[in-house]
Amino acid sequence: MSLVGAALAAFVITAAGGPVVIPFLRRLKCGQTVRDDGPASHLKKDGTPTMGGILMLFGVVIVSLYFVEGNPEVMPVLFMTVGFGMIGFIDDYIKVVCRRSMGLRAWQKLLLQVMVTAVFAHYLVSYTDVPLAMELPGFQGVWLDFGRWNLFFLFFIVLGTVNGINLTDGLDGLAGSVTVIVAVFFTVAAIGRRSGIAPVTCAVVGVLFGFLLFNAHPARVFMGDTGSLALGGFVAACGYLLQMPLYIAIVGFVYLVETGSVILQVLYFKTTGGKRLFKMAPLHHHFELCGWSETAIVALFTIVTALMCLAVLMCA
Repeated sequence: MSLVGAALAAFVITAAGGPVVIPFLRRLKCGQTVRDDGPASHLKKDGTPTMGGILMLFGVVIVSLYFVEGNPEVMPVLFMTVGFGMIGFIDDYIKVVCRRSMGLRAWQKLLLQVMVTAVFAHYLVSYTDVPLAMELPGFQGVWLDFGRWNLFFLFFIVLGTVNGINLTDGLDGLAGSVTVIVAVFFTVAAIGRRSGIAPVTCAVVGVLFGFLLFNAHPARVFMGDTGSLALGGFVAACGYLLQMPLYIAIVGFVYLVETGSVILQVLYFKTTGGKRLFKMAPLHHHFELCGWSETAIVALFTIVTALMCLAVLMCA
């Protein structure tokens, strides 16, 4: 199977699985509970099936495993994708099936994320020749090497990426549309650098296109934490397997801005005694409350991501 075939197979599996999985999730009453303090326009989404990330994981795993024998580099990326996806699944399951609105507690979720990241870091150090030093964007052959502190930066980058994508998943099709562009970028980089991870990046491209058939506005299913955390693990793992983790801040500029908006909102709120810097955080909600439609916001953020990816490729 060619790389194009991998993307097409993943698309077909996801597109064909949607009409089966979505009614199943609806029968299980895996409906999203929309926050009362969110934008009023989101209240109509209450009850839309979530945990659609299961469909995404299935497509990625099936297609990627076909290539493992000739491309062992696929395994750590697949591990991170599935590992973080399972954390999201547990969180979603507790929230929508067990009816406990908070899901996993923050410390529980963080602990599980650290454990998955630790296994990934151990694998890179012990079983691969992938350096933890980070290539400086725009300067091929120039590396930032902090010695033993490289592990600290690995945990910071992985956890920041995973939770940044999780924050981005707040509008119909937003996380999927942005991340499919990032996945295409990593596919180009993987082919150019002759890395063995291209099969899994192609699989994610196909899966996301298939999932967007059901997740684009108006969404018939949400990916939930199952999908958003899985995508975070995928992006972070690709960054390290391609030896370009610092590039995530550029091609994943939207993730960075979304996370930064939440941090700035909290800091500003505390330092000013209750004032808000944005109408609502993450940033996509601020745009909503400024009168932008969901589709316009998704289009803007996707275009910004595409331009950032093109800028990196032009400077490479």
